[in-house]
Amino acid sequence: MSFADIKEKLTAQFKNLDLEFSTFRDNDRVIVPCSHVFEILSYLKTTFSFDMLIDLSAADYLHLHGATHRYGIWYAVLNVDNGERLIVKTYLDDPDPRLMSVYDIWKGADWMEREVYDMYGIEFDGHPDLRRILLPDEFVAFPLRKDYPLRGMGERHNFLPVIRSES
Repeated sequence: MSFADIKEKLTAQFKNLDLEFSTFRDNDRVIVPCSHVFEILSYLKTTFSFDMLIDLSAADYLHLHGATHRYGIWYAVLNVDNGERLIVKTYLDDPDPRLMSVYDIWKGADWMEREVYDMYGIEFDGHPDLRRILLPDEFVAFPLRKDYPLRGMGERHNFLPVIRSES
């Protein structure tokens, strides 16, 4: 199935939504409203057999000239049988950036959603175990946000040093 077919079916199925389609550097992309990400990703899996979530990540556009939203979140999906790929992107804003978890669609989203939560503070409703994955539980900030100070916020002294034994 071609990108034109996907575009046609998505537009017909979600005619009340403002979907934006583009291709950039051989990547087919669709931008969707954040309130319908779960529904559209579920539809893509069942209708077009996008059975693998390759990537789920985010970016903070706080100081990006011309940006109209704070966060961009993208899902790269793959149809394993025919190698077709699609990037589904959405945007979120403060004060409460959150999305529905896609863990129920792809179990592989588990740690990817946890990493986005840990680094950006974007919450995923319905995630079975949303907690920090890279930083200690006591860490209170989100270091990949653009308003996070480059030298940290003085939190380093709160953590016990790692003592390495020589073998």
